[in-house]
Amino acid sequence: MSGSVGEPATQRDARVLGDVEAGFAGRLTPGTRPALIMVDFVRAYFEPGAELYMGLDTCLHSAARVLEAARRAGILVLHTRVSFSAGGLDGGLFFRKVGALKHFVGDTPLGRFMPEVSPLPSEVTIVKQYASAFFGTTLASTLRANSVNTVIIAGVSTSGCIRATAVDAIQHGFIPLVPRESVGDRDDGPHEASLFDLQAKYAEVMPEASVLDYLAGLDAAGAVPARRLEPGI
Repeated sequence: MSGSVGEPATQRDARVLGDVEAGFAGRLTPGTRPALIMVDFVRAYFEPGAELYMGLDTCLHSAARVLEAARRAGILVLHTRVSFSAGGLDGGLFFRKVGALKHFVGDTPLGRFMPEVSPLPSEVTIVKQYASAFFGTTLASTLRANSVNTVIIAGVSTSGCIRATAVDAIQHGFIPLVPRESVGDRDDGPHEASLFDLQAKYAEVMPEASVLDYLAGLDAAGAVPARRLEPGI
């Protein structure tokens, strides 16, 4: 423990409160008008040898099941992908920071959707340049125009675009639900830390099975009675 005030700490003070005691145990009840956002399910994350390759595809198959359930429920489904203009000029400093983004300049093979979760012609595709699906896009206005109050967020990567999208979702007034098995990352450490942080502060991290049950309870109009779902963390 540090000595007097102003001295750097060499060991964390034991008086730091745990999450529950510190007020991070809140729960959000899923709303009656959900939408599904499928974030960046493109080949760059699933192609061996690609710089962004994750080495696992379990989240892809989980998200495919959630997507199928969302389509059966008749709710709004949106997909995002990343694409930059020549030289990445519209990517700004983000494009300079992350070298792998060069593979998303124009229409490239690595920027194309995985066939397991390809958008239907009737589903919205949003092209973005930054981590959050909300930043610089029409996502928020599209959701509001369709009276959406809850967003189910699946995709990659957990520590990047999923976290950024969930944080922006709650800041825009939407309840974010993250199916734990339907998101993935290149490293287990950032993946687990991001899920922990999302559940603590910004979203409800749910087991895939709970999200599927939620979607199965929707009526034909895409509305479900508000009820509490237990988080997966």
